[in-house]
Amino acid sequence: MKSQRDTIFVEDAEILKHIHCEGDQHILRLHAPHVARRALPGSFVHVTCDPQRPLRRPISIMRVHADAGEIELLYKVFGQGTRLLSQRQESEQLNLMGPIGKPFELHPERSRPLLIGGGVGMPPMIFLADAARQQKKTCSPFVILGSEVPFPFTSRPSEILIPGLPDGVIATMPLLEDWQIPARLTSTQGYPGCHQGYVTDLARLWLDSLDDNERSKVEVFSCGPHPMLEAVAQMARDYNLPAQVSLEEFMACGVGGCAGCIVEVQTANGPAMKRVCVDGPVFDARQVFA
Repeated sequence: MKSQRDTIFVEDAEILKHIHCEGDQHILRLHAPHVARRALPGSFVHVTCDPQRPLRRPISIMRVHADAGEIELLYKVFGQGTRLLSQRQESEQLNLMGPIGKPFELHPERSRPLLIGGGVGMPPMIFLADAARQQKKTCSPFVILGSEVPFPFTSRPSEILIPGLPDGVIATMPLLEDWQIPARLTSTQGYPGCHQGYVTDLARLWLDSLDDNERSKVEVFSCGPHPMLEAVAQMARDYNLPAQVSLEEFMACGVGGCAGCIVEVQTANGPAMKRVCVDGPVFDARQVFA
């Protein structure tokens, strides 16, 4: 193990569990104590999927068990690298670089955070929800998760009432329910208990149910595919709400050297090119989607 820039570590992590879900989605539980101690919601790791593929793949962190030195990752097979990763076995080691990236930031004056995750953008929202529940006296999050393939968990009916939502929209993620965090699922695939539509459709229904005072306490946080983030940013503008988004980009080095993940953002001094890996992946939505 060695550090880079005093915050990013290269670490050989042992695979403790490798769970294979529908839709070619997979959950890794890794013993990675150096990453676990330093990761924050929005952080990711750069993973060597297999010795045959030296180019790393960025994967968001879904959960951290800092005391046990463990992290959990959710990923979906998109190409040969992640296909090889899906074949790795428990007790094998994966080389990680991390934690990398600018994290999400919860603001105490915005006590009703709205967390929206789509597809493999769900993990940062789960990590952020876990952080929010540590502030349960001052923070009341609502989580919306969307997927067009089967969710990588077995949903269950929620017992947490959420005013303003359509009848029958009751499916939730069991982990969030156990944390007593209100959450709902969305899809266009007709999954039972899910809202039949997009994440922003359900988010708008919820926002419309709030009075002006309660809506003024909302800040939006989101991670997912680019079109979804663009829709989330537009929704935030429509309701005059601050929003933070985590971008998903291909990258080579992961530490800002290769400039392979550059995006244009708007700043006070005009357009600027920023690196998603180290200047992000979290950005103010207004800077990315002007």
